[in-house]
Amino acid sequence: MLEILLTTINAKWIHPSLALRLLKANLGSLEERCEIIEFALRQPLAEKLESLLAAKSRILGISVSIWNHTATVELLEELEKVWASGETGNERPVLVLGGPEVSYLPPEAGIFKHADYVIRGEGEIAFRELCKKIFAEGQKPTQRNNSPQFIDAEPVNLEQIKSAYHLYTDEDWKQASLKQASLKQVSFAKKLIYVEASRGCPFNCEFCLSAVDGGSKVQNFMREFPLEPFLAEMEQLVRRGVKTFKFLDRSFNVNVKRAIKISEFFLEKIKERENSLVVHFEMVPSVLPPELLETLTRFPPGTLRLEIGIQTLNMEVASCIGRPANPEKELETLRFLREKTHAIIHADLIAGLPGEDLASFGRGFDRLWNALSPGNSPSSNSSRIEIQLGILKLLPGALISRHNKKFSMKYNSAPPYEIEETSAMSASDLQRIKNFARFWEIIVNRGLIELNKEKPVFEKFMELSDSLFNHFGRNWGIDKNDLLEAVKRRMY
Repeated sequence: MLEILLTTINAKWIHPSLALRLLKANLGSLEERCEIIEFALRQPLAEKLESLLAAKSRILGISVSIWNHTATVELLEELEKVWASGETGNERPVLVLGGPEVSYLPPEAGIFKHADYVIRGEGEIAFRELCKKIFAEGQKPTQRNNSPQFIDAEPVNLEQIKSAYHLYTDEDWKQASLKQASLKQVSFAKKLIYVEASRGCPFNCEFCLSAVDGGSKVQNFMREFPLEPFLAEMEQLVRRGVKTFKFLDRSFNVNVKRAIKISEFFLEKIKERENSLVVHFEMVPSVLPPELLETLTRFPPGTLRLEIGIQTLNMEVASCIGRPANPEKELETLRFLREKTHAIIHADLIAGLPGEDLASFGRGFDRLWNALSPGNSPSSNSSRIEIQLGILKLLPGALISRHNKKFSMKYNSAPPYEIEETSAMSASDLQRIKNFARFWEIIVNRGLIELNKEKPVFEKFMELSDSLFNHFGRNWGIDKNDLLEAVKRRMY
């Protein structure tokens, strides 16, 4: 019997989980008794089920996020059927849930009926102590509580936890002894490797969980991993062949000097590896002083991706949700990045925020398009820009729920909890924006066509989106050539 098994359902095979590796790396003397099995969202349920049952673990820890919540429940329900059968060799493990999704769900949430323990918050220390307790008390897999025990974990001291980057490997599962329905091999160099130099955020945007601590208090602080050890770990990953680094830091550039040092490190490695590395930062547009901007101009083409959260250009809406905003400065920064750097820029807007109607959202989109569109720089750079439209989601525990009554905010009760209607934006308007977002992604962001440089664009593309949806009856599963033909008929 395997003692401790950690698992999660990742978005894709190339996205290994840093969270699971941090849990394993910080188990202390129990680390050698722990293994990791990872799955992909589109992987058949039967394969996931067979792998977990074959492990016969005593403790099963599952990391749950908003994107794998439904798939995790489906997996747990199937596991429950097997465990309930009482067949020898299929005894029930002690089940521990953790991750951002379950940290703020209400106790009555359906997923909790499957759990013995739920760790809410950062689990590196809490999970280790729980495993020690289970083993010390001799708790057997069949001894279950009537309801889960919730463990509220405090934010960890980043200087006192072990790093986990050494646990990234070429194999998705290290243990050869486990029976696998299908062993999926992914080259280390082809994986997108998640790293983090800091945790937390100094801002209080109410749609984000960084604004809360335990679901009630404003967190409003950042913690940073010691810089030199972190860079040494990055050096090792580069030497081992990692080519794509994605930083989980939500506000990477708040500490400007530190951001420059990390950027300089990767610039050196990019030069050494002849521009074969890619690094992805999420940056706050209002905190990009000249010295950091200059550093970003030195990244060669194809080596730097920047995720820039604009979210809204309506000052009144931004103030309502506690988001600091300076639209003119933010747009000026985006124009600089567009014209002076080789970065691939992802600029984000959110539809459905309290108080923002369709007209306001459209004006914001056009202002963003004016700052980033090909007409403001050489056409050779046109493929580097992506405007990503998101639909507001009510993350469990997010403070934006305080606006529900005043703005008649109605959300879908199922993950990912998207907004369906507000007092300012009707259900039909939000549905049109969802279609707009999907068609913009597959037509403009993916380079199916190049839009004319005329402005504004929101109203015209909305008309195109409406027409395409009426024609195909859907916004997914459309043949690329059929889509291109339909677009050309309607645009030209």
